[in-house]
Amino acid sequence: MPRTRRFVLAILMALLAVGSFATIASADDAAMPTGFKTETLAWFKDAEEKLIALAEATPESKYSYRPSKDVRSTGEVFMHVASGNYGLGSAAFGFEPPANYNLNTYEKSLTKKADIVAALKSSFAAMEAGFAAVPDDGWGKPVTLPFMKSTVLGTSLLLLSHVHEHLGQSIAYARGAGIVPPWTAAQQAAAAKEAAEKKKAETAAASKK
Repeated sequence: MPRTRRFVLAILMALLAVGSFATIASADDAAMPTGFKTETLAWFKDAEEKLIALAEATPESKYSYRPSKDVRSTGEVFMHVASGNYGLGSAAFGFEPPANYNLNTYEKSLTKKADIVAALKSSFAAMEAGFAAVPDDGWGKPVTLPFMKSTVLGTSLLLLSHVHEHLGQSIAYARGAGIVPPWTAAQQAAAAKEAAEKKKAETAAASKK
């Protein structure tokens, strides 16, 4: 089996496993929408929300942070995600990327936090709208990418893998730069509040004895 097909098959199996887990975990939620497009779009949006939250929580001064000199900076990682959304997404879904888009230079084309956050948001909006518009009989359509040939389905799975791969990278960068991911900070704050309320209730109960 060619390497590209093995890769796409592996990603599809992983998605099916995750989808099955999510379905089982929410089996009592009869209103939960199902289907490849709906569930895959939900995972695109999961990466989008977390990447944008990280981008917004990262101070301007940390956008130049690099774990080592030969890797992308924090800002370049966010721009690399945007570049993939535009490059792969436009090839598979037929929308027009920005006028200034160039696959080889786009991730270094912006350096200011506000510009990068805006580009990241716009790239996800364009890519997800294109994905959502694919007709039911359109998944097998051939797609020519800069580095290989695929299909709309294969490119969709590659895109999903790409955004989550670099979400993980961005989390590692944030931790290295001393930034707690916003959703983790919210969970920690909620847990601390719950613990404080529990202790307060226990103290009040003990004082009544």
